[in-house]
Amino acid sequence: MQKTRKVIETYNKYVLNTYTRAPVVFTKAKGSWIWDIEGKRYLDFFPGWAVSGLGHCHPMVIKALKSQSDKILHVSNNYYSQPQAALAERISKLSFNGKVFFANSGAEANEAAIKLARAYGKGKRYEIITMKKSFHGRTLATAAATGQDKVKKGFEPLPAGFKHVQFNDIDSFKKAISKKTVAVMLELIQGEGGINIASQEYVKALRKLCNIKKILLIIDEVQTGIARTGRMFCYQHYGIIPDVMTLAKSLGGGVPIGAMVVRDKFADFLKPGMHASTFGGNPIVCAAALGVFDAIKKENLISNVNRMAKYFNKRLKVLKGKYPVIKNIKQKGLMIGIELTKKGDAIVKKCFENGLLINCTQGSILRIMPALTVTNSQIDKAANILDKAIGKK
Repeated sequence: MQKTRKVIETYNKYVLNTYTRAPVVFTKAKGSWIWDIEGKRYLDFFPGWAVSGLGHCHPMVIKALKSQSDKILHVSNNYYSQPQAALAERISKLSFNGKVFFANSGAEANEAAIKLARAYGKGKRYEIITMKKSFHGRTLATAAATGQDKVKKGFEPLPAGFKHVQFNDIDSFKKAISKKTVAVMLELIQGEGGINIASQEYVKALRKLCNIKKILLIIDEVQTGIARTGRMFCYQHYGIIPDVMTLAKSLGGGVPIGAMVVRDKFADFLKPGMHASTFGGNPIVCAAALGVFDAIKKENLISNVNRMAKYFNKRLKVLKGKYPVIKNIKQKGLMIGIELTKKGDAIVKKCFENGLLINCTQGSILRIMPALTVTNSQIDKAANILDKAIGKK
Protein backbone atom coordinates (compact mmCIF):
# COMPACT_ATOMS: atom_id res chain seq x y z
CA MET A 1 0.00 0.00 0.00
CA GLN A 2 3.05 2.26 -0.07
CA LYS A 3 2.26 3.56 -3.58
CA THR A 4 -1.31 4.36 -2.54
CA ARG A 5 -0.20 6.19 0.61
CA LYS A 6 2.27 8.30 -1.36
CA VAL A 7 -0.40 9.54 -3.79
CA ILE A 8 -2.85 10.22 -0.95
CA GLU A 9 -0.19 12.21 0.92
CA THR A 10 0.36 14.32 -2.21
CA TYR A 11 -3.39 14.94 -2.45
CA ASN A 12 -3.55 15.94 1.20
CA LYS A 13 -0.77 18.46 0.62
CA TYR A 14 -1.76 19.94 -2.73
CA VAL A 15 -5.40 19.15 -3.68
CA LEU A 16 -8.32 21.11 -2.22
CA ASN A 17 -10.30 18.82 0.06
CA THR A 18 -13.78 19.05 -1.48
CA TYR A 19 -14.51 15.31 -1.92
CA THR A 20 -14.88 12.31 0.35
CA ARG A 21 -12.55 9.83 -1.33
CA ALA A 22 -12.13 6.08 -0.88
CA PRO A 23 -8.50 5.11 -0.12
CA VAL A 24 -7.69 3.83 -3.60
CA VAL A 25 -5.66 5.12 -6.55
CA PHE A 26 -6.90 3.95 -9.95
CA THR A 27 -4.39 3.79 -12.78
CA LYS A 28 -5.96 1.89 -15.70
CA ALA A 29 -9.33 0.57 -16.85
CA LYS A 30 -10.99 -1.35 -19.66
CA GLY A 31 -14.69 -1.94 -20.12
CA SER A 32 -16.28 -2.67 -16.75
CA TRP A 33 -12.94 -3.40 -15.07
CA ILE A 34 -10.67 -0.94 -13.30
CA TRP A 35 -7.28 -1.53 -11.62
CA ASP A 36 -5.69 0.29 -8.71
CA ILE A 37 -2.03 1.24 -8.34
CA GLU A 38 -1.39 -1.90 -6.26
CA GLY A 39 -2.70 -4.14 -9.06
CA LYS A 40 -6.09 -5.05 -7.55
CA ARG A 41 -8.96 -5.37 -10.03
CA TYR A 42 -12.47 -4.04 -9.40
CA LEU A 43 -15.77 -4.48 -11.22
CA ASP A 44 -17.00 -0.93 -11.83
CA PHE A 45 -20.79 -0.70 -11.65
CA PHE A 46 -20.82 3.07 -11.18
CA PRO A 47 -18.24 4.16 -13.77
CA GLY A 48 -17.41 7.81 -13.17
CA TRP A 49 -20.93 8.63 -11.96
CA ALA A 50 -22.11 7.27 -15.34
CA VAL A 51 -19.57 9.33 -17.31
CA SER A 52 -17.99 6.18 -18.75
CA GLY A 53 -21.34 4.96 -20.02
CA LEU A 54 -19.81 2.61 -22.58
CA GLY A 55 -17.39 1.33 -19.97
CA HIS A 56 -13.84 2.57 -19.61
CA CYS A 57 -11.72 3.34 -22.68
CA HIS A 58 -14.14 2.03 -25.30
CA PRO A 59 -12.14 1.27 -28.48
CA MET A 60 -14.32 3.44 -30.73
CA VAL A 61 -14.00 6.42 -28.38
CA ILE A 62 -10.24 5.97 -28.09
CA LYS A 63 -9.92 5.66 -31.88
CA ALA A 64 -11.90 8.88 -32.39
CA LEU A 65 -9.77 10.72 -29.81
CA LYS A 66 -6.50 9.57 -31.33
CA SER A 67 -7.61 10.44 -34.86
CA GLN A 68 -8.78 13.93 -33.89
CA SER A 69 -5.71 14.66 -31.75
CA ASP A 70 -3.53 14.34 -34.84
CA LYS A 71 -5.55 17.04 -36.63
CA ILE A 72 -6.48 19.91 -34.30
CA LEU A 73 -7.03 20.08 -30.54
CA HIS A 74 -9.00 23.29 -30.17
CA VAL A 75 -11.00 25.69 -32.31
CA SER A 76 -12.38 28.94 -30.94
CA ASN A 77 -16.15 29.22 -31.17
CA ASN A 78 -15.61 32.35 -33.25
CA TYR A 79 -14.90 29.90 -36.06
CA TYR A 80 -16.46 26.69 -37.39
CA SER A 81 -15.45 23.12 -36.59
CA GLN A 82 -16.42 19.93 -38.42
CA PRO A 83 -16.72 17.65 -35.35
CA GLN A 84 -19.01 20.15 -33.59
CA ALA A 85 -21.24 20.45 -36.64
CA ALA A 86 -21.40 16.67 -37.04
CA LEU A 87 -22.22 16.11 -33.36
CA ALA A 88 -24.95 18.76 -33.28
CA GLU A 89 -26.54 17.15 -36.34
CA ARG A 90 -26.31 13.67 -34.79
CA ILE A 91 -27.91 14.76 -31.49
CA SER A 92 -30.64 16.69 -33.29
CA LYS A 93 -31.58 13.80 -35.59
CA LEU A 94 -31.64 11.34 -32.68
CA SER A 95 -33.84 13.60 -30.56
CA PHE A 96 -36.29 16.27 -31.71
CA ASN A 97 -34.72 18.27 -34.51
CA GLY A 98 -33.47 21.08 -32.33
CA LYS A 99 -30.35 23.21 -32.14
CA VAL A 100 -27.47 22.54 -29.76
CA PHE A 101 -25.30 24.64 -27.45
CA PHE A 102 -22.17 22.88 -26.20
CA ALA A 103 -20.64 23.26 -22.74
CA ASN A 104 -18.27 21.24 -20.54
CA SER A 105 -20.57 19.64 -17.96
CA GLY A 106 -24.13 18.98 -16.91
CA ALA A 107 -24.13 21.97 -14.58
CA GLU A 108 -23.07 24.23 -17.46
CA ALA A 109 -25.70 22.74 -19.76
CA ASN A 110 -28.32 23.46 -17.08
CA GLU A 111 -26.96 27.00 -16.61
CA ALA A 112 -27.46 27.53 -20.34
CA ALA A 113 -31.05 26.24 -20.05
CA ILE A 114 -31.72 28.62 -17.16
CA LYS A 115 -30.38 31.57 -19.18
CA LEU A 116 -32.42 30.52 -22.22
CA ALA A 117 -35.55 30.43 -20.05
CA ARG A 118 -34.78 33.90 -18.66
CA ALA A 119 -34.28 35.21 -22.20
CA TYR A 120 -37.57 33.60 -23.25
CA GLY A 121 -39.27 35.38 -20.36
CA LYS A 122 -38.04 38.76 -21.65
CA GLY A 123 -37.59 40.20 -18.16
CA LYS A 124 -41.26 39.73 -17.24
CA ARG A 125 -41.20 36.02 -16.45
CA TYR A 126 -38.17 34.49 -14.76
CA GLU A 127 -39.34 31.92 -12.18
CA ILE A 128 -38.38 28.30 -12.79
CA ILE A 129 -40.17 25.48 -10.99
CA THR A 130 -38.02 22.49 -10.03
CA MET A 131 -38.62 19.40 -7.91
CA LYS A 132 -37.81 18.53 -4.33
CA LYS A 133 -34.94 16.00 -4.18
CA SER A 134 -33.79 17.11 -7.64
CA PHE A 135 -30.15 17.69 -8.51
CA HIS A 136 -29.08 20.03 -11.31
CA GLY A 137 -25.50 21.00 -10.44
CA ARG A 138 -23.28 22.92 -8.02
CA THR A 139 -22.87 26.33 -9.62
CA LEU A 140 -24.78 29.05 -7.80
CA ALA A 141 -27.76 28.98 -10.18
CA THR A 142 -27.95 25.19 -10.50
CA ALA A 143 -27.55 24.81 -6.73
CA ALA A 144 -30.48 27.19 -6.34
CA ALA A 145 -32.43 25.06 -8.84
CA THR A 146 -31.56 21.86 -6.95
CA GLY A 147 -34.24 20.69 -4.54
CA GLN A 148 -31.86 19.61 -1.77
CA ASP A 149 -30.77 21.91 1.05
CA LYS A 150 -27.40 20.20 1.54
CA VAL A 151 -25.97 21.70 -1.68
CA LYS A 152 -27.05 25.22 -0.70
CA LYS A 153 -25.74 25.49 2.87
CA GLY A 154 -22.99 28.05 3.30
CA PHE A 155 -23.49 29.68 -0.11
CA GLU A 156 -26.44 31.97 0.56
CA PRO A 157 -27.75 34.22 -0.80
CA LEU A 158 -28.35 32.10 -3.90
CA PRO A 159 -29.86 33.48 -7.12
CA ALA A 160 -33.59 34.06 -6.75
CA GLY A 161 -36.33 32.81 -9.03
CA PHE A 162 -36.64 29.10 -8.20
CA LYS A 163 -39.59 27.29 -6.64
CA HIS A 164 -39.47 23.67 -5.48
CA VAL A 165 -42.50 21.40 -5.61
CA GLN A 166 -43.26 17.74 -4.94
CA PHE A 167 -42.01 15.32 -7.60
CA ASN A 168 -44.72 13.31 -9.38
CA ASP A 169 -47.44 15.60 -7.99
CA ILE A 170 -49.19 17.61 -10.70
CA ASP A 171 -51.35 19.52 -8.19
CA SER A 172 -48.22 20.73 -6.40
CA PHE A 173 -46.95 22.03 -9.74
CA LYS A 174 -50.24 23.73 -10.63
CA LYS A 175 -50.31 25.60 -7.30
CA ALA A 176 -46.77 26.91 -7.85
CA ILE A 177 -47.49 28.49 -11.25
CA SER A 178 -47.63 32.28 -11.20
CA LYS A 179 -47.53 35.11 -13.73
CA LYS A 180 -43.75 35.05 -13.38
CA THR A 181 -43.35 31.33 -14.17
CA VAL A 182 -41.30 30.83 -17.33
CA ALA A 183 -40.12 27.19 -17.13
CA VAL A 184 -40.08 23.91 -15.28
CA MET A 185 -36.87 21.87 -14.98
CA LEU A 186 -37.31 18.15 -14.42
CA GLU A 187 -35.29 14.97 -14.13
CA LEU A 188 -37.46 12.09 -15.38
CA ILE A 189 -35.50 9.89 -13.00
CA GLN A 190 -34.05 11.64 -9.98
CA GLY A 191 -30.59 10.07 -9.72
CA GLU A 192 -29.06 11.86 -6.74
CA GLY A 193 -32.56 12.02 -5.26
CA GLY A 194 -32.75 8.23 -4.97
CA ILE A 195 -33.74 6.80 -8.40
CA ASN A 196 -37.25 8.28 -8.22
CA ILE A 197 -39.04 7.63 -11.51
CA ALA A 198 -41.62 10.02 -12.98
CA SER A 199 -44.97 8.46 -13.88
CA GLN A 200 -46.39 8.53 -17.40
CA GLU A 201 -49.48 10.42 -16.24
CA TYR A 202 -47.44 13.06 -14.45
CA VAL A 203 -45.14 13.80 -17.37
CA LYS A 204 -47.98 13.98 -19.90
CA ALA A 205 -49.98 16.29 -17.63
CA LEU A 206 -46.89 18.46 -17.16
CA ARG A 207 -46.37 18.70 -20.91
CA LYS A 208 -50.02 19.66 -21.43
CA LEU A 209 -49.91 22.37 -18.75
CA CYS A 210 -46.68 23.80 -20.15
CA ASN A 211 -48.30 24.08 -23.57
CA ILE A 212 -51.35 25.87 -22.14
CA LYS A 213 -49.35 28.27 -19.95
CA LYS A 214 -46.51 28.80 -22.46
CA ILE A 215 -44.01 27.47 -19.94
CA LEU A 216 -40.78 25.87 -21.18
CA LEU A 217 -40.42 22.18 -20.33
CA ILE A 218 -36.72 21.60 -19.60
CA ILE A 219 -35.77 17.94 -19.22
CA ASP A 220 -32.47 17.33 -17.43
CA GLU A 221 -31.07 14.17 -19.03
CA VAL A 222 -27.53 14.61 -17.74
CA GLN A 223 -27.62 11.17 -16.12
CA THR A 224 -30.54 9.48 -17.91
CA GLY A 225 -29.45 10.31 -21.46
CA ILE A 226 -27.38 8.35 -24.00
CA ALA A 227 -29.16 4.96 -23.81
CA ARG A 228 -28.95 4.58 -20.01
CA THR A 229 -32.66 3.77 -19.61
CA GLY A 230 -33.15 1.56 -22.67
CA ARG A 231 -33.96 4.38 -25.11
CA MET A 232 -31.48 6.89 -26.48
CA PHE A 233 -33.10 9.56 -24.28
CA CYS A 234 -35.35 8.92 -21.31
CA TYR A 235 -38.08 11.32 -22.50
CA GLN A 236 -38.71 8.90 -25.39
CA HIS A 237 -40.36 6.51 -22.91
CA TYR A 238 -43.06 9.09 -22.21
CA GLY A 239 -44.47 10.02 -25.61
CA ILE A 240 -43.64 13.71 -25.18
CA ILE A 241 -41.10 16.14 -26.60
CA PRO A 242 -39.34 18.59 -24.27
CA ASP A 243 -38.69 22.19 -25.26
CA VAL A 244 -35.15 21.94 -23.90
CA MET A 245 -33.01 18.92 -23.03
CA THR A 246 -29.66 18.94 -21.25
CA LEU A 247 -27.00 16.26 -21.65
CA ALA A 248 -23.54 15.47 -20.28
CA LYS A 249 -21.90 12.52 -18.44
CA SER A 250 -22.11 9.54 -20.87
CA LEU A 251 -22.20 11.84 -23.90
CA GLY A 252 -18.40 12.09 -24.01
CA GLY A 253 -17.57 8.47 -23.19
CA GLY A 254 -15.11 9.64 -20.53
CA VAL A 255 -14.19 13.17 -21.60
CA PRO A 256 -15.96 16.34 -20.34
CA ILE A 257 -18.80 17.60 -22.51
CA GLY A 258 -22.26 19.03 -21.90
CA ALA A 259 -24.99 20.01 -24.31
CA MET A 260 -28.26 21.92 -24.31
CA VAL A 261 -30.68 20.92 -27.06
CA VAL A 262 -33.43 23.43 -27.87
CA ARG A 263 -36.50 23.05 -30.07
CA ASP A 264 -36.24 25.22 -33.17
CA LYS A 265 -39.11 27.49 -32.11
CA PHE A 266 -37.18 28.56 -28.99
CA ALA A 267 -33.64 28.48 -30.37
CA ASP A 268 -33.37 32.16 -31.30
CA PHE A 269 -33.90 33.55 -27.81
CA LEU A 270 -30.16 33.25 -27.14
CA LYS A 271 -28.41 35.51 -29.63
CA PRO A 272 -24.69 36.12 -30.34
CA GLY A 273 -22.98 37.55 -27.27
CA MET A 274 -25.65 36.39 -24.80
CA HIS A 275 -23.99 33.13 -23.80
CA ALA A 276 -20.71 31.35 -24.49
CA SER A 277 -18.26 28.66 -23.42
CA THR A 278 -14.55 28.82 -24.28
CA PHE A 279 -14.07 25.05 -24.44
CA GLY A 280 -17.66 24.12 -25.34
CA GLY A 281 -17.86 21.88 -28.39
CA ASN A 282 -14.09 21.39 -28.53
CA PRO A 283 -13.10 19.14 -31.51
CA ILE A 284 -11.60 16.50 -29.18
CA VAL A 285 -14.71 16.02 -27.04
CA CYS A 286 -17.04 16.20 -30.03
CA ALA A 287 -15.03 13.49 -31.78
CA ALA A 288 -15.30 11.34 -28.63
CA ALA A 289 -19.07 11.87 -28.47
CA LEU A 290 -19.44 10.88 -32.12
CA GLY A 291 -17.51 7.73 -31.22
CA VAL A 292 -20.04 7.07 -28.44
CA PHE A 293 -22.99 7.28 -30.81
CA ASP A 294 -21.19 5.14 -33.39
CA ALA A 295 -20.53 2.45 -30.77
CA ILE A 296 -24.13 2.44 -29.54
CA LYS A 297 -25.35 1.86 -33.08
CA LYS A 298 -22.71 -0.61 -34.24
CA GLU A 299 -22.83 -2.76 -31.11
CA ASN A 300 -26.62 -2.63 -30.65
CA LEU A 301 -26.10 -1.35 -27.13
CA ILE A 302 -29.69 -0.21 -26.58
CA SER A 303 -30.79 -3.83 -27.11
CA ASN A 304 -28.05 -4.93 -24.71
CA VAL A 305 -29.26 -2.44 -22.09
CA ASN A 306 -32.78 -3.85 -22.24
CA ARG A 307 -31.60 -7.47 -22.09
CA MET A 308 -29.16 -6.89 -19.26
CA ALA A 309 -31.70 -4.77 -17.35
CA LYS A 310 -34.14 -7.69 -17.30
CA TYR A 311 -31.42 -10.11 -16.27
CA PHE A 312 -30.13 -7.85 -13.51
CA ASN A 313 -33.67 -7.28 -12.25
CA LYS A 314 -34.16 -11.04 -11.87
CA ARG A 315 -30.96 -11.34 -9.85
CA LEU A 316 -31.92 -8.41 -7.64
CA LYS A 317 -35.41 -9.79 -7.00
CA VAL A 318 -33.80 -12.98 -5.69
CA LEU A 319 -31.77 -10.87 -3.25
CA LYS A 320 -34.91 -8.94 -2.25
CA GLY A 321 -36.66 -12.21 -1.44
CA LYS A 322 -33.66 -13.33 0.59
CA TYR A 323 -33.00 -10.16 2.61
CA PRO A 324 -35.79 -8.17 4.34
CA VAL A 325 -33.40 -5.19 4.51
CA ILE A 326 -34.13 -4.66 0.80
CA LYS A 327 -37.33 -2.61 0.75
CA ASN A 328 -37.67 -1.97 -2.98
CA ILE A 329 -35.94 -2.25 -6.36
CA LYS A 330 -36.30 0.93 -8.45
CA GLN A 331 -35.15 0.53 -12.02
CA LYS A 332 -35.43 1.82 -15.57
CA GLY A 333 -32.97 0.21 -17.93
CA LEU A 334 -29.54 0.17 -16.31
CA MET A 335 -30.35 2.98 -13.89
CA ILE A 336 -30.98 1.07 -10.67
CA GLY A 337 -31.72 1.90 -7.05
CA ILE A 338 -31.88 -0.67 -4.25
CA GLU A 339 -33.88 0.92 -1.44
CA LEU A 340 -32.86 -0.34 1.99
CA THR A 341 -34.48 -0.17 5.42
CA LYS A 342 -31.14 0.98 6.87
CA LYS A 343 -28.10 3.06 5.93
CA GLY A 344 -26.22 1.70 2.93
CA ASP A 345 -22.66 2.97 3.52
CA ALA A 346 -21.47 -0.26 5.16
CA ILE A 347 -22.71 -2.32 2.20
CA VAL A 348 -20.95 0.00 -0.27
CA LYS A 349 -17.74 -0.36 1.76
CA LYS A 350 -18.04 -4.15 1.91
CA CYS A 351 -18.63 -4.29 -1.87
CA PHE A 352 -15.55 -2.11 -2.37
CA GLU A 353 -13.44 -4.44 -0.24
CA ASN A 354 -14.64 -7.37 -2.36
CA GLY A 355 -13.91 -5.66 -5.67
CA LEU A 356 -17.26 -4.07 -6.65
CA LEU A 357 -17.78 -0.31 -7.05
CA ILE A 358 -21.29 1.03 -6.42
CA ASN A 359 -22.73 4.20 -4.85
CA CYS A 360 -25.12 5.11 -2.04
CA THR A 361 -27.40 8.15 -2.24
CA GLN A 362 -29.96 9.63 0.15
CA GLY A 363 -28.42 7.51 2.89
CA SER A 364 -30.21 4.27 2.10
CA ILE A 365 -30.41 3.88 -1.68
CA LEU A 366 -27.73 1.73 -3.31
CA ARG A 367 -27.24 3.29 -6.74
CA ILE A 368 -25.99 1.06 -9.54
CA MET A 369 -25.38 2.14 -13.14
CA PRO A 370 -23.18 -0.37 -14.97
CA ALA A 371 -21.78 0.23 -18.44
CA LEU A 372 -24.10 -0.22 -21.41
CA THR A 373 -21.70 -2.97 -22.51
CA VAL A 374 -22.16 -5.02 -19.31
CA THR A 375 -22.44 -8.82 -19.65
CA ASN A 376 -24.40 -11.57 -17.90
CA SER A 377 -21.28 -12.90 -16.21
CA GLN A 378 -20.37 -9.45 -14.88
CA ILE A 379 -23.89 -9.03 -13.50
CA ASP A 380 -23.61 -12.46 -11.87
CA LYS A 381 -20.33 -11.47 -10.21
CA ALA A 382 -21.79 -8.18 -8.99
CA ALA A 383 -24.91 -9.90 -7.65
CA ASN A 384 -22.79 -12.44 -5.78
CA ILE A 385 -20.70 -9.70 -4.16
CA LEU A 386 -23.88 -7.77 -3.25
CA ASP A 387 -25.28 -10.99 -1.75
CA LYS A 388 -22.26 -11.36 0.53
CA ALA A 389 -22.18 -7.66 1.43
CA ILE A 390 -25.87 -7.43 2.30
CA GLY A 391 -25.78 -10.69 4.23
CA LYS A 392 -22.78 -9.64 6.30
CA LYS A 393 -23.81 -9.04 9.91
